[in-house]
Amino acid sequence: MCGLAGEIAFHRAADVSAVAAMTRRLAPRGPDGQGVWSQNQVALGHRRLSIIDLSPSGTQPIHDAELGLTIAFNGCIYNYRELRADLAGRGHRFASHSDTEVVLKGYAEWGPAVVDRLQGMFAFAIAERDSGRVLLVRDRLGIKPLYWAEVDGAIRFASTLPALLEGGGIDDTVDPVALQHYLSFHSVVPSPRTILAGVHRLPPATIMTIEPDGRRQEQTYWEADFSRDDARSDWSERDWEDAVLASLRTAVERRLVADVPVGCLLSGGLDSSLIVGLLAEAGQHGLKTFSIGFESAGGQEGDEFRYSDIIAREYDTDHHQIRISADRMLPALDGAIESMSEPMVSHDVVAFYLLSQEVSKHVKVVQSGQGADEIFAGYHWYPPMAAAADGDVDDALRRYQKAFFDRDRAGLDALIAPDWQIGAYAAEDFVRDHFAAPGAATATDRALRLDTRVMLVDDPVKRVDNMTMAWGLEGRVPFLDHELVELAATCPPELKTAHDGKGVLKQAARRVIPAGVIDRPKGYFPVPALTHLSGRPLELVRDALHAPAAKERGLFRPEAIDALLAAPNERLTPLRGNPLWQIGLLELWLQRHVDRAGEGAANPDGIGA
Repeated sequence: MCGLAGEIAFHRAADVSAVAAMTRRLAPRGPDGQGVWSQNQVALGHRRLSIIDLSPSGTQPIHDAELGLTIAFNGCIYNYRELRADLAGRGHRFASHSDTEVVLKGYAEWGPAVVDRLQGMFAFAIAERDSGRVLLVRDRLGIKPLYWAEVDGAIRFASTLPALLEGGGIDDTVDPVALQHYLSFHSVVPSPRTILAGVHRLPPATIMTIEPDGRRQEQTYWEADFSRDDARSDWSERDWEDAVLASLRTAVERRLVADVPVGCLLSGGLDSSLIVGLLAEAGQHGLKTFSIGFESAGGQEGDEFRYSDIIAREYDTDHHQIRISADRMLPALDGAIESMSEPMVSHDVVAFYLLSQEVSKHVKVVQSGQGADEIFAGYHWYPPMAAAADGDVDDALRRYQKAFFDRDRAGLDALIAPDWQIGAYAAEDFVRDHFAAPGAATATDRALRLDTRVMLVDDPVKRVDNMTMAWGLEGRVPFLDHELVELAATCPPELKTAHDGKGVLKQAARRVIPAGVIDRPKGYFPVPALTHLSGRPLELVRDALHAPAAKERGLFRPEAIDALLAAPNERLTPLRGNPLWQIGLLELWLQRHVDRAGEGAANPDGIGA
């Protein structure tokens, strides 16, 4: 797991100094090494986190003079050993034991079709010496990020948006369409947009081919089919449980590939508990596990240790309980915002930041349970979708909006300043178009497909990547193994929504973990201080919204800001988010990353905010 950056210039030499600046900004993602390579119109930069092949031979970018190929890679290929053996049998010679070199040789052998053979998470750039062509590639589920922008006769790219800004010359104005998505679609801005007009996000499962004259082409190489598979039409509930458990077991075992120890984040919920159980089944004795809890606030409990303790005792893990006091939360919030590639309103981003800080003192790799709710229908808005009239997209849309959207059209108009309004309801239009596309059998399937392709990628998965990588920690997510996702997509939705959500997964889990963590109420990483705003967090938001930069930007109507500040906890969104925190966090992020662009990364501890 690492960070990468680069530039493809069209009518001049690549700006190596800009690439070097972007690479330096990625230092937290790769504390173990760095490198910059350039040739004529192309330059690549890399920061390394050593997980596979800890020797200097794994240093990147990797240049193969014989093949005329250079690669900068971020991620992990879990089947790299099998691919290496295959390629060696085809005559390829290796100078390292890294998975990155396997991707490079695989590209030489199979071209862009190498992505079809890769099991893992990845974002990478490959430069062809002889043609001048560059490929940018992102994994199937978008676990590893990749941003790009057009600037000064070139395309630049990087693992984070702030790194792109570090290179200079980016249009950093707010995108008004993205602003509306952020304020209504639960802070999700669908790819390829980002909150900034001049920065794009390479969508998941995409290969972008960039020619030396600037022409570019995008190809989507994978997508899960959310219709029923005739070959599984006679499967019983037990058959589905067997298949899900076998596929998840394989996914967990794949993610043990490393030359360093692998730990596990343990919230005490079904998903992380099941991963721990399967790791124990795979022979991982003395597994290091980690849980986090916060002080209560506003009557909301701040930890779920009683559940994580059950699993820690059951499997005799080397368990670490991390308790966070209120006086530590605010400095960590500053560090979390510094580490955000884009504004992330979900409260558990701070939990992940602090958890990752502590975990990184013990291990460099952890498995985590993110993705199960989107893959196996764990959220409350999936069961109501089943009542949508058959084929009625608008009915399905209304049900989804009621549960998921933060604001309706009137709410947006009342909040967004006139100069930033777009005369449309962008999120509603986006979801309607997505629901109307073929390849999903029911309204529930449509919602699951949307959340898997969009919400999952641009909310929880992004949080896990950004907050773990802020501390040089690699997070692996077995529930996003693409073969497991393909299987789950074809599962009848009523099996997934049964038992208050994730029914098929819960029934399969009963064969592995104690029932006490399966039948419990659904929980989250609770951070009460960001739901019930008071004291210093409220002052932080007020200061951000009243700052000169915020007033000059003028994104929001002053009277709307005043009303929210006057009653900061009067109401929550359908997903229990605080509307004031949502707009305050956006301004805090813009002031940190846009208004201060070029100042370099702040103190990673976030102290002195």
